[in-house]
Amino acid sequence: MIDTLCRLLDAGVTQFHVVKECEDILLDHDYRKLDIGERWELMAGGRYYVKPYPSMLVAFAIGEVPEYGRLNIGLAHTDFPMLKIKTQPDMNRCGYQTLNVEPYGGLIKETWFDRPLGIAGKVVVQTEDPFRPRTYLYDSERAMCIVPSLAPHLRKETTGDKMNVQKELIPVYGLNGQNVKEKDILQYVVDDLGLLKDDILDYDLYLYNMDHMEIVGAEKDMIASPRLDNITSVSVLVDTMCKTEKGNCINVISLFDNEEIGSRSKQGADSLMLSGIVDRIMSGLDMEENDRMRIMRDAFMLSLDVAHASHPNYPEKSDPTNQIVMGCGVALKSSASQRYVSDSEASAVVMALARKNDIKVQRQVNRSGMAGGQTLGPIASSYLPVRAVDMGIPILAMHSAMELGSAEDYSQLKALCSAVFEM
Repeated sequence: MIDTLCRLLDAGVTQFHVVKECEDILLDHDYRKLDIGERWELMAGGRYYVKPYPSMLVAFAIGEVPEYGRLNIGLAHTDFPMLKIKTQPDMNRCGYQTLNVEPYGGLIKETWFDRPLGIAGKVVVQTEDPFRPRTYLYDSERAMCIVPSLAPHLRKETTGDKMNVQKELIPVYGLNGQNVKEKDILQYVVDDLGLLKDDILDYDLYLYNMDHMEIVGAEKDMIASPRLDNITSVSVLVDTMCKTEKGNCINVISLFDNEEIGSRSKQGADSLMLSGIVDRIMSGLDMEENDRMRIMRDAFMLSLDVAHASHPNYPEKSDPTNQIVMGCGVALKSSASQRYVSDSEASAVVMALARKNDIKVQRQVNRSGMAGGQTLGPIASSYLPVRAVDMGIPILAMHSAMELGSAEDYSQLKALCSAVFEM
């Protein structure tokens, strides 16, 4: 049940690697790549995907029946909190080679201390055409760095909100041996890639937690892993697209980048890329205007992102009548402020499907006075005004270097997505 999840958690060490792995999975299931800059000729029963940017992917499957029934859309994000390596990052401190980094997203900073950290991302190399540089994916596949914590004997204050990130969250990658003195961190990267350092124009490189997924608990019913937020949702959508039988629906998934920093980018949800692709799908199928209007009227959208499970040590942080417990099913999120897109009509669809298919669903409402995070749903619904819900599996330690979820909840989310996409 979790083969795809295991594969993505292991290989998806950055948003670029998540998308590359999803692309490989789709190709293995007869999806055909389209060029965003060319005309699309689509056909009934076809499976397609487009990768506008290295960290964003949209896949869609066309029903076999020409009188298309409904447009189903699934959203998830490919990024997660990490430490990003700055330009000119090398620093020599007290006989150690260290890196200048900055947090990407709202990571729980203290969880990144004393862990083996790999380096991964993309490196951009010059070509003869300045407007078409070449991009290489990179993964050190070995621990290159570590952020050493300060012993309690030497500090009076705790870390956390008071942490001086520029001072305390700096990783060490070498001692002052002869080799490290003669090489900076980028030289190690280009040596691994077989490139010349002078050919490098720029890079987006991150530090990632190299700890692997573990099945934990007395009954082996919990998943502890880096990057559950939001690879769990990406995995469910890709798996659903690969295994759903062809019917008369048009199924679309959009995997966005930059949700953790607000989605305001060309590859983020707060762009016109997805609406443009939906329009091109309809044009590629030669849909008349009346058919387009009907399709959009009946469309349904799932915005998938992990949810906050009620914490056993901090029960006061959850709503008193809407406790979300790991292992008890999918969290269906709603909010009076529309930070979650679910409304009663759309939520009713999910609840009806859950009853029909014996799927466990929990209702999440944030405790009053705690806003919670905003998801992809409200952003996408501003340019795709269709019925939509926000859902996800509940987890603990969200944004930690090691998060905790439930295998049962993951299987329930897969079942619910399949029920929507196969109707």
